[in-house]
Amino acid sequence: MADILFDEIPSLDLADFTSGDPQRKNKFVQQLGAAYNNIGFVAIKNHYLTDDLSAKLYSTIKKFFALPDVVKQKYEIAGLAGQRGYIGKGKEHAKGRNTGDLKEFYHVGQEVLDNDPIKNEYPDNVWPTEIPEFKETALEVYRRLEKTGVQMLKAIALYLNLPENYFDAKVHHGNSILRPIHYFPIEDPDSVPEDAVRAAEHGDINLITLLMGASADGLQVLRRDGKWIPITALPEQLVVNVGDMLERLTNKKLKSTIHRVVNPPRHLMNTPRYSIPFFMHPRSEMDLTALPSCVDVEHPKLWDDTTAGAFLNQRLREIGLKK
Repeated sequence: MADILFDEIPSLDLADFTSGDPQRKNKFVQQLGAAYNNIGFVAIKNHYLTDDLSAKLYSTIKKFFALPDVVKQKYEIAGLAGQRGYIGKGKEHAKGRNTGDLKEFYHVGQEVLDNDPIKNEYPDNVWPTEIPEFKETALEVYRRLEKTGVQMLKAIALYLNLPENYFDAKVHHGNSILRPIHYFPIEDPDSVPEDAVRAAEHGDINLITLLMGASADGLQVLRRDGKWIPITALPEQLVVNVGDMLERLTNKKLKSTIHRVVNPPRHLMNTPRYSIPFFMHPRSEMDLTALPSCVDVEHPKLWDDTTAGAFLNQRLREIGLKK
């Protein structure tokens, strides 16, 4: 299975995993593991996010991004390293690049409603008063994607021969981020740097990313043979990919695959694109030391030991969000 070169990402049904049928559940686990060994991406149906709620959030964020820049900038709060609220055009760049991506985005983070001391690590969410429905809709989407992510991590744990609930406590009140993105229209393509793209090639920082269907083409994933292949999800599917933290934990057994969002053809540069990924992070204290079962003579340990919090801070500096 590991030698297959996919022309599109595999599509799986989460209902197989949650069905209570051991055979269907195991089949899902093995298919998921094979895909994550190989291309690092899958499309998932029968998750916990409804089409209606997805459409409602897209409608809401389009209203926000249509506001004048001077209004949006009220929600760009100094000192938060871009972890909550608005992040302006061109502020983020891929690791190893200096040219900013052609996007603006908004960050919604974890809401801790009990006495968990982890609350002290998280800034409060920032809500635009101009779009009153933003808060309720975004938080409901956050909760449903987080619930889906917990199930995906249960399947990953079983594939790695870990207890099914291995990740549960590690992601409870984790530092996960919902990120509505606006790849804004470019009226004059000659006005931006020649190497500027919507999102330069990168791997995600977190454990797994759950992506709601984007509003336009452009997402591509780098296959092992060096070929870029397009990623398209049907409206009812989520695209779920491995992030760098999970790759580190598994000593690259599960692949954090490089991906990008390319610019549209020049005559379509004046059209917008919207996208809403959910970056599932663990709690900051999670140990990312490679699992002993993923290290052997043929697969020597690739990275130094670190925690999720230390790794996140390092990467935020590398992509320009933290000084």
